[in-house]
Amino acid sequence: MVTSDADGPRRNGYAPPATISSEGGIEVEGLVREFKKGPRAVDGIDLTVAPGEIYGFLGPNGAGKSTTVHVLTTLLPPTAGAARVAGFDVVRQGAYVRDAIGVALQEAALDPLLTGREHMRLQAGMHGLGRDEGNRRSDALLERVGLSDAADRRVGGYSGGMKRRLDLALALVHEPRILFLDEPTTGLDVQSRAALWDEVARLAKQQGVTVFLTTQYLEEADQLADRVGIIDHGKLVAEGTPESLKAQIGRPTVEAAPSDEADAARLGATLERFGTLQPAGPGAVAVRLTDGVEELTEIVRALDGENIRVANLEIHAPSLDDVFLNKTGRRLEGAGDESEAAKPSTGELAMEPAAA
Repeated sequence: MVTSDADGPRRNGYAPPATISSEGGIEVEGLVREFKKGPRAVDGIDLTVAPGEIYGFLGPNGAGKSTTVHVLTTLLPPTAGAARVAGFDVVRQGAYVRDAIGVALQEAALDPLLTGREHMRLQAGMHGLGRDEGNRRSDALLERVGLSDAADRRVGGYSGGMKRRLDLALALVHEPRILFLDEPTTGLDVQSRAALWDEVARLAKQQGVTVFLTTQYLEEADQLADRVGIIDHGKLVAEGTPESLKAQIGRPTVEAAPSDEADAARLGATLERFGTLQPAGPGAVAVRLTDGVEELTEIVRALDGENIRVANLEIHAPSLDDVFLNKTGRRLEGAGDESEAAKPSTGELAMEPAAA
């Protein structure tokens, strides 16, 4: 039975029209979301995500990241403003939006009594895929996320990383043009996090999938995102490529410690030729470079020319944590986890054993 409503032609389940937009981006103008108690969760943000782009959405807990995702995925109506996803209005054309997107939220809605394969086939059926096509896509995605060997095990026995990867596969079963990932790697170990990073990067690069990624992990945004937006107290306080945002904060700093403490004054005078003196650790001298890291070779030559031997020489580049601190006056919760989040270059998804 076919009916009609604000979303356009519909039938049991959902069938998009043949004229569905080919746009694969996101447009947000003046988006506001208020709740009955407390300040605005989202307070008039504007942003645009180009088709095929990975957009990293950074912010601390309570900043408005997840609320923004819920509005863009039609789970919450906006209080004011407008948003179009894949060319469709999230309020008036919600069904079209849902057909074009895949979503993996912070908490995966998985049934511990079903197997991974049963989850995949159920999801395929809900999207109207025939049995053969649904089975084909399910098997291919389970293999891609490294779960083929665990596909017939109950999900209740999966580790956290396996559940996250299954949730990603479920979001991809209908081949969406836009993928929303809401803090997909929170709480995962380094190996599982790297596996998800590899797959997300592959989706954008090889298949042109647009990815809207919320995260608290600075390394995650730096590794994956083409552009980054920083939200704080519901407002977008900074936006740009990771490199451009870090460049706004300032130039890199060189810090050196002399082998002989008696050379500290001469070391300072020599380094000061290349920039402005900065606070440094005990016994060390630091300068913020005038022209950037290109001066490092000249610094080494100058120290050698002055016959100054150094026990340690370090260069400190601005980080996304510095950007967030500069823009908001506080640090991201995930900043302390950057060393643990360092991405090993495995190039493929790592397999974890199921939890006992």
